[in-house]
Amino acid sequence: MLKVDFYDLNTIKDNKLEFAVIVAKYNDKWVFAKHKQRDTWEIPGGHREKLESIGDCASRELFEETGANKFKLTPLFIYSVKKEGVTINYGQVFFAEIKNLNNLPNSEIEKIEFFNEMPNNLTYPLIQPFIFKKALEILK
Repeated sequence: MLKVDFYDLNTIKDNKLEFAVIVAKYNDKWVFAKHKQRDTWEIPGGHREKLESIGDCASRELFEETGANKFKLTPLFIYSVKKEGVTINYGQVFFAEIKNLNNLPNSEIEKIEFFNEMPNNLTYPLIQPFIFKKALEILK
């Protein structure tokens, strides 16, 4: 069983942050991406590359997974995923207010869609609902 925990910004060492997750809005709708090899929706995000800051990772992943080329990015919180009580990874969650979208770059993402609320058919149903809910609490 997986468990998601949350932490304030700057409370986990930067070098432990492996993922950037971006809860994003465009024209007042939530943006979710569909991977080419899956039939489910996911919050944009991905792995941090070597020597990349977590903020740069968030910007890169948002562009690669949505085509966003104008946006305001705000750090929200850090999360961890634990399996059987053992932390398996940490990530940082950002909020993006997307101002402009271009075509999707050539990547693993097939398409994006816009939703009034989080879709039901999620790629990571044991993680994403908790991250999304926490982001909404902070953004209120």
